[in-house]
Parts: sequence; C-alpha cells; structure tokens
Amino acid sequence: MDLGLKGKTALVAASSRGLGRACADELAREGANLVICGRSVRPLELARQAIYDETGVEVVAVPADLSEPDDIDRLMAAAKTEFGKVDILVTNTGGPPPGPFESHSREDWNEAVRQNFYSVLNLTRDVLPSMREAGWGRIINITSVAVKQPVDGLILSNAVRAGVTGFAKTLANEEAHFGITVNNVMPGYTKTERLEKLAADAADRSGLLVEEAYARWESQIPMGRIGTPAEFAALVTFLASERASYITGVSIPVDGGAIRSLL
Repeated sequence: MDLGLKGKTALVAASSRGLGRACADELAREGANLVICGRSVRPLELARQAIYDETGVEVVAVPADLSEPDDIDRLMAAAKTEFGKVDILVTNTGGPPPGPFESHSREDWNEAVRQNFYSVLNLTRDVLPSMREAGWGRIINITSVAVKQPVDGLILSNAVRAGVTGFAKTLANEEAHFGITVNNVMPGYTKTERLEKLAADAADRSGLLVEEAYARWESQIPMGRIGTPAEFAALVTFLASERASYITGVSIPVDGGAIRSLL
C-alpha cells in the first residue's frame, strides 16, 4: 500500500528512543523526511545517523526540551529553515512520574502540565498556519490508554493526558475543513524504557519482583503479552498517510485489547 508520504516532512517529538523513535523509523521507511528532537544530544545524533543510514531520507536532529517554549521555537525554526514547512506532527513526551495524589507537589503538577499539555499546544500552534495554507496536515498525539481507563498510581498522566484528548477533539472539529486531521493514539503496555521504570515502581510499591509486575500486566491483556514500539508506530504512520484522510477526532488504543470499555 502506498501511503503517499514520500517527500512529506514529519516532525516527531521526543524521538531519540521509545515510541517516538519507532514512529520516526516507520515514517522514514515510507519516505517522509524527518525533524527529530530529544533532550540528550548523543542519543539524538545516534538516532539521526541510524535513520539516515537505513532509509536515506533527510533527517534534522534538534536538541530540545519540549517543556521550554524557547526550545520549541528553535525546533520549529530549524524545521522551517530545512524543509519550509511541517506536514505531519507527532507530539510525544516522556510521561510524568508515578505516585498517588499526596506524593506530588504543586511543582510536580505544573511540570506535568508544561511537559505533557503545553508542549502539545505550542507545537500545534506553530504547525497549523502552514498546514492550513497547504490544505493538508496530520496532527497525531501520543497519549495513553489511561485517558480511557485510568491506571492506578499514574494520577499525573491520567489527568493531563485527558486534557490533551479534549484539546485534540475540539481542534479536530475546527480544522477539518482545512484538510487537517487531528487524532490521538493511546499506547497500552509497550516495551519501552518508560515501562521498565513503571514496572520497577510497581514492584517496589507492591513488594513483587519486576518479573511478577510484568506478569500481572500481561494477565490483563487478552493477547497475553506486552506490545512492541513497532506495532504502535504502524498505526501512527497510517494516520499520517493520505489513506487516512477521513479519520479525525478519534483516540485509538494500541493495547492488545486491554481496555474493557465498549466506546
């Protein structure tokens, strides 16, 4: 299937590792040029080189902390200088720390909002004008199954990512007549560094071994296993494509059937 991505420019946030990296890899394999970013220079440069060596697409790597508006401005300036515009935006950030409500300070909440909500808002604000002018655009937010089925011990993520979902649904309605789609993809338990940290935290809180924490999660998943970043990235790449032109305003889980709700 030709997804119509050759020559498009995709900006994938937090893409030196994990889900962001998997999305960057898959978009590059479909021929999209890339702007990638991350906080750490060395992993980011390694990702840039690996993607270029495999696919030959143009890849611009910009060190950036997405909770800082000035860094987002610098990231977008680099994208516009190199490619003129961004056709596809994949928003993504590391998840906020786990823990119950009483364990989080006011600053913890402020940081979670800056990192996981304002970063989405600021990136979106910067790409919309050129998408409207082109009459084509794709905005895909990586959120979490927690917005449909809150996860115990993740109150920061449960709350803030739900805000992104409301923002995205409203924006999808506003931008549809410009040819711009806005969707959310909700990862379930997926093999990433983030999940390793959550497994360690869950094991510590419950007195289990880390392997037992993984087994408990797997027992809740109808497919009986943890997902892979590549499986997640396949859906993101389809939503970024020409073929997904009539899909907007939705949140789609990639979770092996773990969400129990009907809608």
